[in-house]
Amino acid sequence: MTDAPRRTALDATHRALGATMTDFAGWDMPLRYGSERDEHVAVRTRAGLFDLSHMGEITVTGPRAADLLDFALVGNIGGVAVGRARYTMICDAGGGILDDLIVYRLGETEYMVVANASNAQVVLDALTERASGFDAEVRDDRDAYALLAVQGPESPGILKGLTDADLDGLKYYAGLPGTVAGVPALIARTGYTGEDGFELFVRPADAPALWEALTEAGKGAGLVPCGLSCRDTLRLEAGMPLYGHELTTDTTPFDAGLGRVVKFEKTTNGGDFVGRAALEAARDRAAARPPRKLVGLIAEGRRVPRAGYPVVGPDGAVVGEVTSGAPSPTVGKPVAMAYVDAAYAEPGTSGVAVDIRGTHEPYEVVALPFYKRQK
Repeated sequence: MTDAPRRTALDATHRALGATMTDFAGWDMPLRYGSERDEHVAVRTRAGLFDLSHMGEITVTGPRAADLLDFALVGNIGGVAVGRARYTMICDAGGGILDDLIVYRLGETEYMVVANASNAQVVLDALTERASGFDAEVRDDRDAYALLAVQGPESPGILKGLTDADLDGLKYYAGLPGTVAGVPALIARTGYTGEDGFELFVRPADAPALWEALTEAGKGAGLVPCGLSCRDTLRLEAGMPLYGHELTTDTTPFDAGLGRVVKFEKTTNGGDFVGRAALEAARDRAAARPPRKLVGLIAEGRRVPRAGYPVVGPDGAVVGEVTSGAPSPTVGKPVAMAYVDAAYAEPGTSGVAVDIRGTHEPYEVVALPFYKRQK
C-alpha cells in the first residue's frame, strides 16, 4: 500500500481554481489550471504565480555551519555574504550529483539549503551524516515553510505594492526578511523560469492569504496561476537543468557543463570536500577528452522529442540521448536538451536527428539557452 501524496497549504486553493493535479515527488501538485501554453506565455510577457511548497528546506546552524557546508557541498559556501544565495550541488564520493541546490545565508551562522522535492530526504540524510565532527546542527524544516513564486517581467511591480522591502536594492540571488501583504517572509530574487522574479518563503498557515493578496495585486498586470507543466517548459527554454534528466548520480558537474560550480580553491577544511578527488579526475578527463556535451536541439518539423529518445548522426549511429524535450512557445518549435558526443556538439552541426519511434527527425544543434531575457 503506497502512501497518499502530501498536500501543500494551498491545496484547497488549487482545487477551487480547477487545477489539474498530479503526484510529483510524493506531493499532490497543480500541473496546470487551464492552458499550459497560456501560463507559459503569461510568465514570459506578464507574470505567473506558482506554489512550490514541495521544495525541501533544510536549516544548518552553528559556529561551524559554513565549514560543514564547505565540506558537504562542492561550492564555496563560507564565501557567501549574509543576505545572498548561491547555486551549488551536493555530490557523492564518486563525484556523481545527488542534487542541485540553492543555499541562502540568513545570518553569520545560519543557512537555508533548498533541495529538490524528489531529493530532499537524500540531501537531509547526507548533510546529517557529513555533519559528524562539526559544531553545527542540521534541521529538517520542510514543514516550516510554504514557498510561493511570482515570476515574470511584471513581478517587481506586483510585489512592490505589497511590501516595504527594498526590492530595487535586492539583487539576483539575494534574499532578505520582510513582510508581504502583512505576512512575514524571506523574499528571495531567485527562480527557475529564466525571468526576473521572486520566491517567498512563508509559514504554511500564511500561504492562502498571501496567494489571495498576490492574485488581487496582480489582476491589472495580467498575473495568472501557473502549474508545474509550464514551469518545466520555461526552465527548458532557459537551459536550466532538471534533476533526474540533465543531472543524475551518473553525471558529474563537469559532464553537465557546470564545472564552474565546483570550487577547488576553497581553503576551509584543508581544501577537502566530499567527492574532491573524483571531481578533480572528472575535470581532467573533460579537459583531455570531452565526454558527451549538453546541447540544445531545435526541431525542423513538429514532432516532439522526449527524455530517453536516441540522438543519431548522419549515418544513423546513436551519438547521444535526449534528456528533456517539449514544444517551445517562445521558439515556436519543439526543442530539446541532449547529451551528444563532442564531435556533434558544435552549434550548427548538420545531419543530427532524433529517433522518434523509429523515424529520424532532423534537428539543429544550438547553444543553450534557447531563451535569454533582455535585462
